Amino acid sequence: MPAPFIRIRGLTKHYQMGNTIVRALDGLDLDIEAHTFTVVMGPSGSGKSTLLYLLGGLDRATSGEISVDGARLDQMDENALALFRRRTMGFVFQSFNLIPSMSALENVAFPMQFAGVTPAQRSLQARTLLGQVGLDNRADHRPNELSGGQQQRVAIARALVNNPSLILADEPTGNLDTSSGGTVMQLLSDLHNAGRTVLVVTHDPRMTRFASHKIFLLDGRQVSEAEYQSAALESAQAS
Repeated sequence: MPAPFIRIRGLTKHYQMGNTIVRALDGLDLDIEAHTFTVVMGPSGSGKSTLLYLLGGLDRATSGEISVDGARLDQMDENALALFRRRTMGFVFQSFNLIPSMSALENVAFPMQFAGVTPAQRSLQARTLLGQVGLDNRADHRPNELSGGQQQRVAIARALVNNPSLILADEPTGNLDTSSGGTVMQLLSDLHNAGRTVLVVTHDPRMTRFASHKIFLLDGRQVSEAEYQSAALESAQAS
């Protein structure tokens, strides 16, 4: 039986805050198959963004194993991690992370500089990707000339420049209105339907409509949906 696309065993991430140890992740075991759309739900402080950053090689675990497509991220040095990220992963962040002085086209093309792509090829591919997210007519606009939803679509186009097999999205609808959020959800679903593996961490329950798999986290541990809903209800009642 082949190994899962993402395999996590005994994953912990602890932070020291004064005299207190915060257990952001506390012995997590997960298997995620290729070509799935996985939504990770959890309140603030549940560990979901920590999980995403560890999966993306943007942070180091305290202990445990992380394998993505057969490669052990926890055994890689920084150079190997950077190369692996560039070849395998595309990132979409809540805050878009676009460069203000660059146009949409330039923002999408920028990561390709590090892959040795010629300027002409970068421009052509960036324009093609902007077309895929419905923004070919906004290629020359800077981020401050775009709506939040349009900026996030530029960010998605940028995440696709190296044709990644894995898309990681951190609260991709968190800064968007309802309509723009729906558009971004559909784009991520389209990427999944085109064969990519998509993992989204979110507070937005609408995202689960697009998911093939759901993971619920509380206090750094995976829980059942019933436990998660019960905790959410108690939290709502307390507030």
